[in-house]
Amino acid sequence: MSSTTLPAVPTERSLEWVQRLIGIDTTSAVSNRPLIDLIAAELRRHGVEPVLVADDEGTKLNLLATFTPPDGSTAGGVMFSGHTDVVPVDDQDWSSDPFAPDVRDGSLYGRGTCDMKSFIGIVVAAIPDIVARPLAKPIHFAFSYDEEVGCIGAAGLVEEVVSRNLCPDVCVVGEPSEMRVIRAHKSMNVIRVDLHGVSAHSSLTPQGVNAIEYGAELIRFVRSAADELRASGPYDDAFDVAWTTCSVNLVSGGIAVNTVPEDCSITFEFRSISSAGAADLLERFAAEANRIENLMQEENPSASVTMHVSASVPPLETDANASAAALVEQWGGRASDEKVAYATEAGMFATIGIPTVVCGPGSITQAHAPDEYVTLDQLAQCEQFVRNVIAHARA
Repeated sequence: MSSTTLPAVPTERSLEWVQRLIGIDTTSAVSNRPLIDLIAAELRRHGVEPVLVADDEGTKLNLLATFTPPDGSTAGGVMFSGHTDVVPVDDQDWSSDPFAPDVRDGSLYGRGTCDMKSFIGIVVAAIPDIVARPLAKPIHFAFSYDEEVGCIGAAGLVEEVVSRNLCPDVCVVGEPSEMRVIRAHKSMNVIRVDLHGVSAHSSLTPQGVNAIEYGAELIRFVRSAADELRASGPYDDAFDVAWTTCSVNLVSGGIAVNTVPEDCSITFEFRSISSAGAADLLERFAAEANRIENLMQEENPSASVTMHVSASVPPLETDANASAAALVEQWGGRASDEKVAYATEAGMFATIGIPTVVCGPGSITQAHAPDEYVTLDQLAQCEQFVRNVIAHARA
């Protein structure tokens, strides 16, 4: 007679909190205030006053909270970090309402289940456990807005961490890693180039400057850079994609088929395996934009090309021998030498000197996809991980 070990499942409280957060639409295009207000109310209910950092319009909020030891010290300890926004569900074919979390076949389905409301929900569900007995070291929450559109909110959050001299001993960013401890990821850089030409009737092309045609030169240049990097490196085989990648992902321009287009806008990104490589690529792209502008101005001096860095997220490069990685493994994170191609806010925390790793429930292959899900077993693993962190903070 044989016995089968059933998959672990999270507690009802943790699952309930995750579901509550998923039920709030925090697509980057809308406000995250309802979700932040909910978490802030739970913190206040347990005697912790959060710091709320608003964007310029006051429509979106970062949240920073610290659970202190009896002496009131705030420096050191462990920081749990996550972003509250999610990507859109437009034009995706879902089997169920993406904002009505659904448990089926051992998994929880809904937008943000793996990226990354499950991690935040489990951390928030642990608040009663955190305050139940005195801590020896602080525990910090750092929840941001607009990560999905370039880690915009994290900049203000990082400034707040620095100004309050929190200096956590380790920061855990709970992006989906299947609970593996990720020490390194690529940088992420988003570039927008606006080409302004001269409009004319398409029967009089010499009188115009075709912004789309010159934009096509830039697109070809970005692709040639991508091909060169893939063929010649540099390489780092620890990454799931071992070279720096570039891709043109948005293009707009033109008003009619019989009109020489005056404007063309191109947005592309590159993900570099090192910060030095990112700087070199930016210089190359700026030089090419300048070259194209000179060509356009030879046709008409009023033409112009402008390049703007819309987002720039530094790479994460935590040393393999760093104590932060060893600690997170002790708490239940799965040891791994893998580096990942996606970018997170972890690089921003590492830049200010906080030892940082990525470790969270769910798989990146499910993030942003229709029928996004996380297995209940992954939630249970994350829940135990958080318990172990709390125990460490009491030791």
